[in-house]
Amino acid sequence: MSVEFEVSGHVARVTINRPDSLNAVDSATHARLAEVWDEVERKPEIRCAVLTGAGTRAFCAGADLKEETGLSGMQYWKRISTSGFSGIALRRMSTPVIARVNGLALGGGLEMVLGCDIVIAADTARFGLPEAKVGRVPLDGGMVLLPRLMPRNIAMGMMMTGQLLEASEMERHGLLNAVVSPEQLDEETDRWVAELLKCAPLSLQAIKAVARQTAHLPLQDAFQYPTRELEAALNSSDADEGVAAFRDKRAPVWKGN
Repeated sequence: MSVEFEVSGHVARVTINRPDSLNAVDSATHARLAEVWDEVERKPEIRCAVLTGAGTRAFCAGADLKEETGLSGMQYWKRISTSGFSGIALRRMSTPVIARVNGLALGGGLEMVLGCDIVIAADTARFGLPEAKVGRVPLDGGMVLLPRLMPRNIAMGMMMTGQLLEASEMERHGLLNAVVSPEQLDEETDRWVAELLKCAPLSLQAIKAVARQTAHLPLQDAFQYPTRELEAALNSSDADEGVAAFRDKRAPVWKGN
């Protein structure tokens, strides 16, 4: 199976399972990822998701260039939807997503990382958008996301030369939440998962929605922007439960409504 998907304890774990191809994504994997993200969004019991790659060499090396898709670059660009790389990079997902970057994150692999909310990387991981070296461009979010998430000239240098940056460099430019040894990667990822699960799920969805949907707006317009997720959080029973639990000095019991 090209994508492993399991849900346990309010956490969805999504693993691209093509280690022999450095977890490069072919058409079947694109389609399966779209199904997975749809299911994650449909199930309110899922409070966060963790995306990673199988093995230790790669998170995802991008598109599988060995596959003949029959699409021109223009056709691919026009067909970009909620599947594959752009399924996590560009779609409006409400569920928080953690990237567990265990190795190379190249092309679409890096674009998926850019679409995640929290990024934990092994110190052996490397990141790059090498599309220009093979006559392509980073269509699935890279060209528009990278210059917004790190200094423009660093982003342009990465995209125009295809150079790879070490995890320590990406952390220095603000792209990563934590960099640890490969042996500590699971522990660190689980620590972030545990912290997310302590928080009200609707609050997390509201924070994500407002942060992502208002980035282009002036401050006052962003402040007043009425996202569906924000309204749901403000009107939820969890908003009362959180305050009650604080006063009672107990852990809150989140219902997600």
